[in-house]
Amino acid sequence: MEIKIGIQHSARELSLESNLTAAEVEAAIAAALKDGGLLILVDEKDRKVLVPAEKIAYIELGEPTGRRVGFGAI
Repeated sequence: MEIKIGIQHSARELSLESNLTAAEVEAAIAAALKDGGLLILVDEKDRKVLVPAEKIAYIELGEPTGRRVGFGAI
């Protein structure tokens, strides 16, 4: 699953691929926002991403799309 996290006062967003399901990511986000602590996610290479919950501007969840190649990929 592709996850994009917007951080307040930052021009760039965090982008990672994770093996977690949408429900697992939503539960982690809800728990972090409720507690006011850290949002901790693990990407496909088992690296941890930690984001302070009060600095989260937005989170976008989506499935990865494959690259289209060729003339019929319009």
